[in-house]
Amino acid sequence: NQHFNILITGKVQGVWYRASAHRKANELRLAGFVRNMPDGSVYAEAEGPVENLRAFVEWCWEGPELAEVENVDVQEDMPQGFERFEIKR
Repeated sequence: NQHFNILITGKVQGVWYRASAHRKANELRLAGFVRNMPDGSVYAEAEGPVENLRAFVEWCWEGPELAEVENVDVQEDMPQGFERFEIKR
């Protein structure tokens, strides 16, 4: 399994981004978390098979219907051993 740190910027808060990301991550059997950041961005960490992670990153560029994603920055990191995917406050 691989681990991606993902920072999504644009109009991504108040548009159900976290809930949609949570649903997509579960669909792809990824573990990790997603949270809103104070600057208006959304930050996620996800772990799983690399092809599933790539599919998740692709989805991050789309986001939910009301989102207007400007950028998705992805960095590989060491796996943390997450057991499930959570929405953090």
